[in-house]
Amino acid sequence: MSQQLEQVKALISLREKARLGGGQKRIDAQHEKGKYTARERIAMLLDEGSFEEFDMFVTHRCTNFGMENNRVLGDGVVTGYGTVAGRLVYVFAQDFTVLGGSLSETFAQKICKVMDIAMKVGAPVIGINDSGGARIQEGVNALAGYTEIFQRNILASGVIPQISAIFGPCAGGAVYSPALTDFNIMAKGSYMFLTGPKVVKSVLGEDVTQETLGGASVHASKSGVAHFAVDNEEVGIQTIKELLSYLPQNNLEKTPIVPTNDPVNRMDDLLNEIIPDNPNKPYNMYQVINAIVDDGKFLEVHKDYAKSLIVGFARFDGITVGIVANQPAVLAGVLDSNSSRKGARFVRFCDAFNIPILTLEDVPGFLPGTQQEYNGIILHGAKLLYAFGEATVPKITVVLRKAYGGAYCVMSSKHLRGDINYAWPNAEIAVMGPSGAIEILYGKEMKEAQDVNAFKAEKEKEYRDAFANPYNAAKYGYIDDVIEPRNTRFRVIRALHQLENKKLTNPAKKHDNLPL
Repeated sequence: MSQQLEQVKALISLREKARLGGGQKRIDAQHEKGKYTARERIAMLLDEGSFEEFDMFVTHRCTNFGMENNRVLGDGVVTGYGTVAGRLVYVFAQDFTVLGGSLSETFAQKICKVMDIAMKVGAPVIGINDSGGARIQEGVNALAGYTEIFQRNILASGVIPQISAIFGPCAGGAVYSPALTDFNIMAKGSYMFLTGPKVVKSVLGEDVTQETLGGASVHASKSGVAHFAVDNEEVGIQTIKELLSYLPQNNLEKTPIVPTNDPVNRMDDLLNEIIPDNPNKPYNMYQVINAIVDDGKFLEVHKDYAKSLIVGFARFDGITVGIVANQPAVLAGVLDSNSSRKGARFVRFCDAFNIPILTLEDVPGFLPGTQQEYNGIILHGAKLLYAFGEATVPKITVVLRKAYGGAYCVMSSKHLRGDINYAWPNAEIAVMGPSGAIEILYGKEMKEAQDVNAFKAEKEKEYRDAFANPYNAAKYGYIDDVIEPRNTRFRVIRALHQLENKKLTNPAKKHDNLPL
């Protein structure tokens, strides 16, 4: 055998060894937990045969605590690029079979390399997290590695889409990279927390499990850290693929057009009857969304968090649109601290990546009370206000029913540079609802009236006649048109095509000062 053939054979052998990661025994242990390996996850995510790996032969450089005798090819993270539905993406997947997926200096350098290249070429980065945290044997070098990754997350923010999947442990400093990315998908059984149950117990005397402290359902419903909570890794991978289908490759591109057979002028008579006669009675905003989007398909983001506001992606005539909608079926659709933050983050993502925003408005105001005030609802509400006002993408608003007070201002009103603002005939645009307004306007007269109920009913009718319709706002040009509800899909699509070449820039500045 020639020397060259021997070298080729050695290369093939090394590749096979590298692909085994921490060895078959640890791979089997991963499978016994119901988890996939790093390479299996990448294979599920990327188009078949498209993966090109980087740095397969990298090993750590640590010589402390006998680590010089424990070097594994690849050093615990698989990195490279491939395609999803034919579109370029960069990926890294932490390998729990190698030293528990712990992060070393070289491990971090591998991740930084794919992030740097993704920025250069303008393609999304997907990170699959399954790690025990920093490699303790490397001390500050591991911490430096984390921070190098964080810095790239920051610089890539708003330039390329960044998606994190949490398919195992993610604790301590490791949590900050997913927190800095655009979307987090957490699988059941995975967890994220800064300090684990043992530390919580020793410091606070509080008994908690990993699941109750930082499980997928906790972060999806309580903290808002997770945008998607999924039952298993397969669903998580499919969610990443679906999410990518709505997004552009980078901030200089538009979203891909997806052809549809759903007619542009399709009407749904349900919409003409969906608003209850009783203005205080709820209805389900999901019915409205499903009736107007292409093929009834809607990818909701933050589904289990702050449910009085709905956000997510859909298409109109094949065009990706970000939807922000009040949900009257939950807390009457009010805005509170959490829903304001949820909406603001989503609006800013859409604006960063050239995704038009459709606002479906039915909001009675901000949630009152000491708890909300103490929690800074003024600041959180200002974030949503800021996000809508800052956004330069096409903005279309439809007022379905209530648009009261400051919430009317905040929800992409004409005064926040809303491009096209429609209203249904049911729309009520006013400082507040009739009952509260009458108390202020006629409080003294009401006390002196012989029949208080009759007097109140008469004045409420006067107020409703003046404001419980969209025509007063339309008179001033704050509403561009009053539309038939069943024709909403057609009017939204017409508006999107009209605004296709919209050009708007904000004043030059180093950066803004969002009220965080």
